Amino acid sequence: MAKAKTLYVCGECGASQPKWSGQCPDCGAWNSLSESVAEAAAAGSRRGGWTGQGSAEVVRLDSVRAGDTPRFSSGLSELDRVLGGGLVPGSVVLIGGDPGIGKSTLLLQSQAAVAAERKALYVTGEESAAQVAMRARRLGLDPEMLECLTETSLETVLATAAANRPGFMVIDSIQTLWSESLQSAPGAVAQVRECASRLVQYAKRTGCTVVLVGHVTKEGALAGPRVLEHMVDGVLYFESDSGSRFRLIRSVKNRFGAANELGVFAMTDGGLKAVSNPSAIFLSTDEAPAAGSCVLVTREGTRPMLVEVQALVAPSSLSQPRRIAVGVDPGRLAMLLAVMNRHCGIQVNDQDVFVNVTGGIRVSETASDLAVALAIQSSLREVPLPRHLAAFGEVGLAGELRPVYNGEERLREAAGQGFTTALVPHANVKGVKARLTIRGCRRLSDALDAAREVDS
Repeated sequence: MAKAKTLYVCGECGASQPKWSGQCPDCGAWNSLSESVAEAAAAGSRRGGWTGQGSAEVVRLDSVRAGDTPRFSSGLSELDRVLGGGLVPGSVVLIGGDPGIGKSTLLLQSQAAVAAERKALYVTGEESAAQVAMRARRLGLDPEMLECLTETSLETVLATAAANRPGFMVIDSIQTLWSESLQSAPGAVAQVRECASRLVQYAKRTGCTVVLVGHVTKEGALAGPRVLEHMVDGVLYFESDSGSRFRLIRSVKNRFGAANELGVFAMTDGGLKAVSNPSAIFLSTDEAPAAGSCVLVTREGTRPMLVEVQALVAPSSLSQPRRIAVGVDPGRLAMLLAVMNRHCGIQVNDQDVFVNVTGGIRVSETASDLAVALAIQSSLREVPLPRHLAAFGEVGLAGELRPVYNGEERLREAAGQGFTTALVPHANVKGVKARLTIRGCRRLSDALDAAREVDS
């Protein structure tokens, strides 16, 4: 078989060149040419024009029978939650994370659970079969149920998969695969794109669920071309704080369920264990409440969750006091301080302000505004908030408290965790039935006053 012709395509303007050069001759961009496989010309185009052949049928969506998507469990409840209820046959999922965070452990445990019902194959290009077997025994998995292939050639992997017909296949990792149709080294942009494209085609054609492990850059983004994330059906990120035994897996793309779902695992000697109640691990266990701490009822995807927001206000020796936020938007913190100064009479112009969300959680929603403001006031006055108090709400520039979505679910989660009082926007009180005292406030100043009354 003749070897496929390669071209070098500019990532900026899309122009193709027969040879690589440092600068694109068409648009002048530097280092933008990447290797790609030239597609064979269609028969109609070789004859000099379009013939009308090869057209596809156009269907109306009302004639398409769209039933529930069949799924099967990965064996880990938190991973199933992030995926929207389980793995979908024929889907392709990309998972990335820092080295050593537990990606291979997670997928090996999933393979062992899936292998009880369907054929599963673990393809590794980074480890030997002996290393994978050692990990399986360390995790207490049955080696007889696990099939492993140590190979980096894409053509060999696809041929082996076609012969064994697995229903679940793990590629660890996509950056180690290489295709014979390209001359570039494994991990190059063209190799990653070509290998991922052919694996996606294989998954759609055979119905095999494929999970790709991806490397990440120093900035935490997935390495390789961004088109890789567009080609797959789901993108998951594995996260953890340094030294913490808890792992967070977050969905940033999911064609078969809701995105931004969060799953929580605990790393143990026996592998990753699902944490069914993550609110309990993110809250402080100290008996005595501390000043500058407030419990926030946030929401990750479809899951309400309680996290602890801490604030420290201290006199500053600098001409420009520091404003440092970890886990919340720094710009949002600056806006809150301005609102508190203008509408609540709380001045921190000569104070350093530090805000942190414990547990490594990043809160991106505006519902954290009220909890951050309460924590700042508590630290400034050195008066702890009561331990049974939870809060959420968005603060407007005029000092008003604006409602947030899914308020009733957040309050039910707070009540289920043993909290007895909640400070929320007034609009979130209507029609809510929860086993706790709900105090609705219209303005931020009213909420700060109500917090002192609850404390007293």
